[in-house]
Amino acid sequence: MMRRTWLRGVAALALAFSAPASIGAPQISPPNDIGVTAPASAFRQEPGSDYFLANYTEYETYLKRLAGESDRIKLVDIGKSSEGRTQWMAIVSSPANLARLDTYRDIARRLAKAEGLDDEQAHALAQQGKAVVWIDAGMHATETVTTQSQIHVLYRLLTGNDAETLRILDDVIILFGHANPDGLQLVADWYMRKTDPEKREFGSIPRLYQKYVGHDNNRDYFTSHMAETTNINRVLFRQWFPQIVFNQHQTGPAGTVVFAPPFRDPFNFNYDPLVMSQLSEVGAAMHSRLIAEGKPGSTMRSGAPYSTWHNGMERSIAYFHNSIGLLTEIIGGPTPERIPLVPDTQLPRNDEPMPVAPGPWHLRDSLEYQWSLNRAVLDYASRNRERLLFNIYRMGSNNIARGSRDHWTVTPRRIDALKEAAGDAPPPAEDGIGARAENRVATGLYDKVLRDPALRDPRGYVVPAGQADMPTVTAFLNSLIKNGIDVEKADEAFSLGGAKYPVGSFVVKAAQAYRSHVIDMFEPQDHPHDLEYPGGPPTPPYDIAGYTLAYQMGIAFDRIMEAMDGPFVRVPDLLSPEPGRIIGEGRAGWLIPHDANQSFTLTNRLLAAGIGVSWLKTSSRAGGRRLKPGAIWVPRSARALEILEEGTAGLGINAYGLPTTPLGELLALMPPRIGLVDQYGGVMQADWTQWLLEQHEFPFRRVFPQELDAGGLGEKYDVLVFADDTIPFDKDSLYHPGRSSPQPEARDIPADLRSRLGLITTERTVPQIAAFARAGGTVITIGSANRLAELIGAPAKAALAKEGKPLPRTSFFIPGSLVSARVDNGQPLAYGMPERVDMFFANSQSFQATGSGAVPISWYDQENPLRSGWALGQDKLKGTIAIVDADIGKGKVFMMGPEVTQRAQPYATFKFLFNGLLYGPAVTAE
Repeated sequence: MMRRTWLRGVAALALAFSAPASIGAPQISPPNDIGVTAPASAFRQEPGSDYFLANYTEYETYLKRLAGESDRIKLVDIGKSSEGRTQWMAIVSSPANLARLDTYRDIARRLAKAEGLDDEQAHALAQQGKAVVWIDAGMHATETVTTQSQIHVLYRLLTGNDAETLRILDDVIILFGHANPDGLQLVADWYMRKTDPEKREFGSIPRLYQKYVGHDNNRDYFTSHMAETTNINRVLFRQWFPQIVFNQHQTGPAGTVVFAPPFRDPFNFNYDPLVMSQLSEVGAAMHSRLIAEGKPGSTMRSGAPYSTWHNGMERSIAYFHNSIGLLTEIIGGPTPERIPLVPDTQLPRNDEPMPVAPGPWHLRDSLEYQWSLNRAVLDYASRNRERLLFNIYRMGSNNIARGSRDHWTVTPRRIDALKEAAGDAPPPAEDGIGARAENRVATGLYDKVLRDPALRDPRGYVVPAGQADMPTVTAFLNSLIKNGIDVEKADEAFSLGGAKYPVGSFVVKAAQAYRSHVIDMFEPQDHPHDLEYPGGPPTPPYDIAGYTLAYQMGIAFDRIMEAMDGPFVRVPDLLSPEPGRIIGEGRAGWLIPHDANQSFTLTNRLLAAGIGVSWLKTSSRAGGRRLKPGAIWVPRSARALEILEEGTAGLGINAYGLPTTPLGELLALMPPRIGLVDQYGGVMQADWTQWLLEQHEFPFRRVFPQELDAGGLGEKYDVLVFADDTIPFDKDSLYHPGRSSPQPEARDIPADLRSRLGLITTERTVPQIAAFARAGGTVITIGSANRLAELIGAPAKAALAKEGKPLPRTSFFIPGSLVSARVDNGQPLAYGMPERVDMFFANSQSFQATGSGAVPISWYDQENPLRSGWALGQDKLKGTIAIVDADIGKGKVFMMGPEVTQRAQPYATFKFLFNGLLYGPAVTAE
């Protein structure tokens, strides 16, 4: 889970590699006499031994073998991975519990949902039920400890007959999941490809270790785009409702063995506080078990940067579902290493109670720690079985109550307002009469500021039918449903809060067990001003600070502040877009509104079939409605009608027939030849972009630096896309650092992969990109890749700078948040956009035009543009440009400062990229 920069730092601190373990080392999990095959007998080499990694095929075979040999395990297929492998979950418990799984799953569901139960009934169910614990492995596939250790944990639980094991099996249902089957297969096979064990490594794997997302597979949980994420969310929040979610990672902070909870502040203000107190309990049990067993080197809180703020990770989304989310980060791997000497870790303190001495370390050492950590969590679950079950009900019940009455969430802004109001209050009194008066003042301040009726939490939300981009509304609601949120649909028109809503509108009530997640997806995050010291630089949040999904996806919704009763029916499962249709005869052809992202999918189908498609540059009328500039014109033909009939119905968008060809200037589109720039090893934002292009059926090829350096790009491509992080870091750059994948020696990788090697350079690559653009090509640069736009001569420059250097963090700091910007949607690059949009901004740049060839498409026009997250010095954005349409010679450079495709979440800004792909090569016509 650690970023590569931290991994490199740990490697730099290492003293030396130790010698490999002796061949005669004892087995980690010795054979038994009950007929269950030990790992040493099932694999070509025992998992956990030096220089060996078992792959997913071997793991899967062993799971099936265990399931045939033990009555303590049941295998469940939870879905397919992105590459089509079966994602298995092993359910481990006593034979008696396995025989009644449906009963215990129903108890877990009823308590977690907390609907229609009172405390007495909940206590009765908690007495009958079994604790449910999810433990996964392999999410980040190069973090190999977790996958190899799970093999041994399973074996030990299936063969152990000690009192503790039997008690755990009787009290707990354990769900062992594998989070990334494809990644384990890739990484293990890559590591084992060399016959000389001491030359094995996986630092040079050729692509991301999960298709499209790599490390970001643990940032996908609230959107749930990826197949693996959706499979796990289904288990966690729609089927099994575990009270504990244990997500295992590596590597441990330098000089320690393992990080385990609790975490540093801040925590998110939306979830139930009981989550955090129970999290601390389990964390204490984990550290105490290690120390009691003489296993030093655990750290917590300040020992690492992890917090509980961001919702997108597996263990953190658990908090918004009333589950205890655990994260461990442990040292180790198949290649032996050393624990480095880090002096600060050698002094015992609260957050590092038992330091570990520097010295050699083997994978088998990590596996013993993993066993202890798993054992500690399961022992806690066993001893607290009934309390865990009742408390998940209690939190769900609390959330239902909060959503059913007036409730206020206290955030840093409200505390700032309270402090400001308190500044006008009289000083504290010392006598009794004065003290009573002071109490009245304090109560009045509390009620006035922290219980302001205008600032209470909504009882829920209405998402009206008839929005311009209803397929995106469907995608948003499906993200909620995948996370166990109850969504309702109106089967007739209704009124709420003085507004009228049409039939088919959606309702999301706050009065449900997972209210915390509902609020977090609709309301802005208000991250504290977390400074290293008063007046000092900000402490970066772990991951990002603001991510409100409804804002990112451009969803129109109304907050409802009263009871939400109406003709509502709960949606039973994932939604499909309401079928679109062709409206009118269309004797001349059809117009398609530009508002829906799926209009690009339909456009690409038409272009692929050789059908002429154009954008109408002026506004128009069709089907009794006014269409904004950019409406898509399709002349009549039998083939066009066939594609439109199928496409409108399946994609959920309408087409409007016209009796005559519309008048006005057109942009005639052509199938674009798109090059998506990538690097050896993969760049996550490029691969997220690949996923987006595939979803909307854009034709493209991946392009690597050697091909760019060779030139002649205009012969093969119309558009080159440089996603965030594709331009290597330069210490003098005004743009935040890009990330570069490791570049192995050509001789160390297969010949068919060598063409991917290399990095974009100023000397070789930039002149070829400039020549491509000046000759008529289109270059799209996103986020940190805008450094390239300046290098090739775009008539715009970085605005957030002073004396040629980036603004210091004490002056300007927006660490992954949402900001509001104006949009000129009469420009082709912004066709289909609203007049104002929320942008994802992560230490991004903004621009100033330096020549007449730079047209502002979107810009910041407010002193306080922050919509969700955290911003210092946000006023410095005012008057700067977010999106630029720049001319270079005969070509175009579209500069997009914010990360408009970030993790495929900001649907509201996808059109900037999609329009750019088609607009650059388009030709003006009448």
